[in-house]
Amino acid sequence: MRTVGDFVVERLSQWQVDTIFGYPGDGINGVFGALNRSDGLIEFIQTRHEEMAAFMASAYAKFSGRIGVCIATSGPGASHLVTGLYDALLDHQPVLAIVGQQARNALGGHYQQELDLVSMLKDVAGAYVQQASSPSQVRHLIDRAVRIALARRTVTAVILPNDLQEESYEDPPRLHGTVHSGVGFAAPGMVPHDDDLARAADVLNAGEKVAILVGAGALGAAEEVIAVADRLSAGCAKALLGKAALPDDLPWVTGSIGLLGTRPSYDMMTNCDTFLMIGSGFPYSEFLPAEGQARGVQIDIDPAMLSLRYPMEVNLCGYAAETLRLLLPKLKQKPHGEWRATIENNMREWWDVLADRAHQPASPVNPQRVTWELSPRLPDNAIVTSDSGSCANWYARDLKMRTGMMASLSGGLASMGAAVPYAIAAKFVHSARPVIALVGDGAMQMNNMAELITVAKYWRSWQDPRWIVCVFNNEDLNQVTWEQRVLEGDPKFESSQKIPNVSYHGFAELIGLRGIFVDDPERMGMAWDEALASNMPVVLEVKTDPEVPPLPPHITMQQARNFSLALLKGDPNERRTFSGAVRQALASVLPSEK
Repeated sequence: MRTVGDFVVERLSQWQVDTIFGYPGDGINGVFGALNRSDGLIEFIQTRHEEMAAFMASAYAKFSGRIGVCIATSGPGASHLVTGLYDALLDHQPVLAIVGQQARNALGGHYQQELDLVSMLKDVAGAYVQQASSPSQVRHLIDRAVRIALARRTVTAVILPNDLQEESYEDPPRLHGTVHSGVGFAAPGMVPHDDDLARAADVLNAGEKVAILVGAGALGAAEEVIAVADRLSAGCAKALLGKAALPDDLPWVTGSIGLLGTRPSYDMMTNCDTFLMIGSGFPYSEFLPAEGQARGVQIDIDPAMLSLRYPMEVNLCGYAAETLRLLLPKLKQKPHGEWRATIENNMREWWDVLADRAHQPASPVNPQRVTWELSPRLPDNAIVTSDSGSCANWYARDLKMRTGMMASLSGGLASMGAAVPYAIAAKFVHSARPVIALVGDGAMQMNNMAELITVAKYWRSWQDPRWIVCVFNNEDLNQVTWEQRVLEGDPKFESSQKIPNVSYHGFAELIGLRGIFVDDPERMGMAWDEALASNMPVVLEVKTDPEVPPLPPHITMQQARNFSLALLKGDPNERRTFSGAVRQALASVLPSEK
């Protein structure tokens, strides 16, 4: 008998799904039985937790350009998926969640593990979430869920009662009240009207100081962005999700923007008269030009994201590469004058500043030194993931991307615990590429340590065994600590911020991986060389100093006052905190009163 579960597996395969991340349970056993019977038609990756499966599905979509799929049982299995699904939703990634449900006859009876899954998933999978009620309905549920996820770059969900999964599959009869769907989707070409391109060109041509911001929507459009930037003699900043969109060896690329950004990016946005935003939903308006300061042009495939962060004069709905190719002939060549020269000079000075900061003494290891030493050692085809927290600062600022590299993190959701599942998913997309994850000790303890067991289970199947997770062990929820000090004016709250000291490298060795421990900054480069030369996955644990501040590119007087106030209130690490801040040039960047 061909069951509904068998059909689901077959149909997903017809949609070119080759990998599913998840965790089993009785609510979804019918589909798992079908996966077992399918003789490897789709590879199932068993995670330690459903949340991690959803993160992996999100990352799979990011690194492959295809739909990511996760699967879970009813009740807690389904609810565990939600955080990872929100990561995909907020970063506009096509992800399908397949979840089990209790038997149809039990629904509404306060049955064990019975949750109202349609209601629960309605926000995160609002584009399409449906619960199956008959075998002949499942075909169009799968087809629509996949097609909508791909077409809208969003999250969808299909809920399958467990008794239905074991029933004999039936195609929908040719009767009134049935739906007959099919497989297949090709993304349409999407470019703006020529009149709109001409208006955009007029704005950009009129500007004397053009600033560009690229995000994830510019990934794969590097050639076009470079051509436009050179034509306009512009500088270009990168939102975190667009970190790999342009290489950092271009002298006019100012790096990251925002709280985790660079001073040249801040200065460029502060002083520009024209603003071109490409494929980005960067949220912090205080780091963009002041309203009315600059004329604006935006390119995005999602019309809902247009003119959302800055009031744009011209909005172009289309794919970045295609739109820029059409726009380029309409742009006039600007001379590489004072504006471009200033940006390039600022970047030369900024890299010197970062080098100096990375080599400042710390107790024991300066966290900036970790990424600074990694940067020149990254293989040309490396994939880098980062977690949220203070480690994201060093990922954003100190890590230089080169052509051919890939990188990502939880952007819109900014969730802790995404780096390791992201790095695992990257290996199932690009098995031959080395992968490095940068993770704080808080995220490791929250949910990432368990997924090292997943690595131990699967790594021997990877073409290139180089998979490294670098743990910044400072026994502190560091980003929040500094936010308490600088944003709230409160001292560090030890009860909430201090976390246990754990031997992460020891845990790695316990489960059959390689562990490396560093507490000497002069060994940092050697440790990276050792990890990158390993013939098995590595956990590189670095004992870092929590009192090295993740300075924003611009410190307001209010933030400076808050910092001083936190110290006056009796911060538990007052002396080390102050000296660490001073060493990072806090005093030299304080602004005048505003």
